[in-house]
Amino acid sequence: MKVGKKIRGYIVVDVNIKDMEEFMEYAARIPELIEKYGGRYIVKGAEPRVVRDSRDLPQFLVVIEFPSVETADNFIEERSRSELKEIFDRSTEGRILRVEGCI
Repeated sequence: MKVGKKIRGYIVVDVNIKDMEEFMEYAARIPELIEKYGGRYIVKGAEPRVVRDSRDLPQFLVVIEFPSVETADNFIEERSRSELKEIFDRSTEGRILRVEGCI
């Protein structure tokens, strides 16, 4: 990456919802934790458009930007110790990825 570019942390979530009612509880509570770590939604609840055929296409996609990789990691750590992780795991199937990017 070029010198002078600020490295950001991103969380990418691709998910299929199994239990909408329980997922809505998660969706109502997670923004507070995201904001605590300076995160903001870049993409929220988007339905992906197929560009290349895949059997494993998620129902919804979310991208959250954090000021740094460290703050993204801190968000992940706190979320993993909270009830939110359990609610998410029960109500969805999918992946959560942490990636680095620059602006």
